[in-house]
Order: sequence, then structure tokens, then C-alpha cells
Amino acid sequence: MARTRLYLFDTTLRDGAQTQGVDFSVEDKRQIALMLDGLGIDYVEGGWPGANPTDTQFFAAPPALKHARLTAFGMTRRGGRSTGNDPGLAAILDARASAACLVGKSWDFQVDVALEIPREENLVAIAESMKAVVARGREAMFDAEHFFDGYKANSAYALSCLKAALEGGARFVVLCDTNGGTLPSEVYRIVREVARHIPGDHLGVHTHNDTDNAVANTLAAVEAGVTQIQGTLNGLGERCGNANLISLIANLALKEPYRSTLETGIDGNGLKRLREVSHTLDEILNRAPWRHAPYVGDNAFAHKGGLHASAVQKDPRTYEHVAPETVGNARKILVSDQAGRSNVLFRLEQLGIKADAGDARVRRLLEDVKAREFLGYAFDGAEASFELLARRALGQVPEYFRPVSFRVMVERRHNALGELVTISEAMVKVDVEGQTIHSVGEGNGPVNALDNALRKDLGRYSAFLEDLRLVDYKVRILTSGTEAVTRVMIESTDGAGNRWSTVGVSPNIVDASFEALMDSMTWKLLRDGAPAPHAR
Repeated sequence: MARTRLYLFDTTLRDGAQTQGVDFSVEDKRQIALMLDGLGIDYVEGGWPGANPTDTQFFAAPPALKHARLTAFGMTRRGGRSTGNDPGLAAILDARASAACLVGKSWDFQVDVALEIPREENLVAIAESMKAVVARGREAMFDAEHFFDGYKANSAYALSCLKAALEGGARFVVLCDTNGGTLPSEVYRIVREVARHIPGDHLGVHTHNDTDNAVANTLAAVEAGVTQIQGTLNGLGERCGNANLISLIANLALKEPYRSTLETGIDGNGLKRLREVSHTLDEILNRAPWRHAPYVGDNAFAHKGGLHASAVQKDPRTYEHVAPETVGNARKILVSDQAGRSNVLFRLEQLGIKADAGDARVRRLLEDVKAREFLGYAFDGAEASFELLARRALGQVPEYFRPVSFRVMVERRHNALGELVTISEAMVKVDVEGQTIHSVGEGNGPVNALDNALRKDLGRYSAFLEDLRLVDYKVRILTSGTEAVTRVMIESTDGAGNRWSTVGVSPNIVDASFEALMDSMTWKLLRDGAPAPHAR
């Protein structure tokens, strides 16, 4: 029996950005978009071109996606304007995206009060906007805002909005639970009724989590016949958030009846990356992952001593509804040294590192990872640092250069023009093949100065680092008080477009930054095949 294709539409870069305290940079958006693409998401909504400088800049130079369709979000044309005379719509049509999702009113009350235009004009605006998108060779989608409220108030008009979008060429019409107040039984009933008028292969759903039912509402809509679901990573979003795509992906892949009747773009390897993706997003946001998150949280498969731990060791199914490794997580039994080994072995396999489960070096690596994470390291968002840690444990990383000492000074003064400026200067001594090299660099901050000083002269390795560039820097205080421990995450890129992240931990923020910088440079030298140092 052929399975029905279900399309995954991610709105993290727009809906997620509406979360209080979340402010994505252009680099953040690029990193997240590429991560979603690698996961197997079908549509990545990049934002609203023209609405703010960040989204406009993102679409001016969008990331090259291999699987997902980059989607621009916007509104249907305004009342009283034509599609050719609406600057907001023009920005969407001109965006460098392969699809466009336009939001429009489907609740008669909203049309009357918010838009203040005749209801028939709203229908015309929806149809003409879809036609304008299709005319540009883009895939058109219609987000029917407040659909469930609108359907309950005036089902005929709400349906007419959907039909207008389809007549205009929309690939999907998306039923939005905009205020998050609809419950699963209502969602199922209404979607079933709508599916009598509109084929399920043109129906999508977008739910908010104001009643803590966004995931349940989405699954109810899937059972009722929709074939596109929208959501965000970790359930980010305004107010209480949106449907959590992490949980939805796991449920769809692992639970019946979905796993045997539906297929998505997420394969088994993508499923194993769910924890990594979830935690990487939290690192980008510079916040602690929710330890109790379903499937991917640190405590999702954690078992304390006693009857539970004993039962799980005999048969994991006793207290685990799925195998943790299927979503990239690991079982935690506090009295056992086995917790996490499968996860480490899986990560090694991903890196192309062959290792036997019984290899003593793997056991030592696991112990090292656990010890470092206890100190504050987070390798989910620092894949390059983890690879170096793993390869060092297996003796696969040459010591290209060895730091001898460094010193950083920060001076705040008035320059010759009378302007108040802050200058950072770093002095670094490194040993390269037995030769001590002393370099000095300036920068707009201590980390930038250290970076410039380190790369100023590394002997024959300098050429390999010429195109290295730091694109993001995040600091998190792990403990409070005068002896606080600091974690620094650094994201780097090079001329080939490669991106990698490294981590450093220390009570001293500059020392933690230096450690992350060292890892960044060493990883690039290793990846680019820099020759090992001569024997001394």
C-alpha cells in the first residue's frame, strides 16, 4: 500500500523570531536554514522580505538549499490596490525564493473590522495575489488566518476564501489556528468537513500552542486529511509558541498509524539528528535546552536508581516508548557507564571514524565527554570541537602549533579627533615545529585581537588560515558568583562557504575564547589536509 506524502513546512525563521527574547541575526538565519535543509524539511520560510532589514538582507543573498524550497512570507495585496501597485507584495514577488506563502483573512469579522473592505473584494485580492505569485514561476500558498474561528462563525465564507486561493493557483491552502484556542476534536471535525470541499493534497495546517495542544491539533488535522503541516523548531513562536516540529517529526516517523501510512522527507539519519538540531538551535539562541523536552531533552530517557533503572536495563520498553538512539538521544542510568555510548558511536560513524564499541579508547572518550559536559561544555552545538576531541582520543590530530602564552590589553581613550574609542591588543607566543613565534594583533575586542594575533604568523600554516573568518560569538554564564564559569561558542566560516562551531569553557572569558579559537583553527587545518609538523 502506497504511503501518502506529508510535507513539512518550517516557520522558525519568521514565527520563531516573534518569540519574546529571540532576535535572529542574518548569520543565525543562514545557519538554521541550512540545518533545516540538511534535516530533510520540505519548505523553509525565510521571513518577510521588505518587513525589516534582517529579512531583506537574508533574501538578498539566500543560502543554497539542496532539498528544501526557500519560501518568502507576506500578505495578499491590500484593498484598493492592484497586485502591480502594492509595494509589500512586490517585495515578496522580487525575493530570491522558489515559493511564496501569503497570509490573508478568512474570518468575515476580521475582513469587516480589520481590513474594512467588502468581503467580495477580499476574495478577489486572495485570488489575484495567488495568480501574481504563479505568474512569477513560484509555488503559491495561502495561509488562511483565523480559519477555525472564521469557519465556526461563517463556514461558507471561510470556505470561499480557500476556494479563491485555489482558483488563483495556490498549491496549498493552510488552515490557521491563529489564536491557538481550538481543541483537537474541533480541529479533526472541521478539517474533515473542509476536506469534503477541498482535496486533502491541497490542505495544510498551522497551529499555535496557547492551549498546549499545538502538536495534538496538528496530528488531528493529519488524521483528518491535511498533507502539509507547519511548525517551528522547539515550538518557538509568539505567546505560547507554535507546533513543535521536533516532536511532530518523531511522532510521525515512530508512531502508528502515521509511520505506516505517511512518508516525509526525513529519513532515518535525519531522525537521528533531531536532538542535535534541537540543541543547536538553543545554542544559537544562547539559552539552555529544555531538559524535559519530549524525545530530545536530556531527561527524556533518564532513569534514576531503583526499580525503574533495574527494569530498563532488563527491557528498555518498560519505561521507554521508543529507543532513544532513533532520535539521536541516549539512555541515562546514573549507576551505569553505558549511558551515551551508542550516541557517541553514532556521532563517530557520522564523522567517518571507524571505532569498535569495545575499544578502550571509545570508553575513555565517553568518559571525557561526560566529564567535560559536567564542567560546562556543550558539544551538540560545537561539532568541530567534538570531532577534535574524538580524533585526539584516537591519535588522529597532529599538534600543528602549541600555545606558549598570551596577553590581552584593553584601552579606552580619546583618539586624535577627540572621539572616545576602545582598542584591544593581544600578544601571543606559539611554538610551531620547535620555533617560538611572537605576534601582536589589534581588534575591536579582545577576541578579535586574539584572532588577529594568532593568525598573523603560524609559519607554513598561515596560508591555510587566510580565508578563516569568525561570524558569530556567544557567551553564556554557567554559574553565578565571583567565580562564575563561562562557556564561549564561536562559529567560523571560510572562503569555500564551510561553517563550523567550537566551544571553550573557563572561569575566564578570554581564556574560554582562546580555547574555542584554537579549536577553530586546528579543525580547519585538519579538514584542509595541512601537513603534519616535522618530527622534532
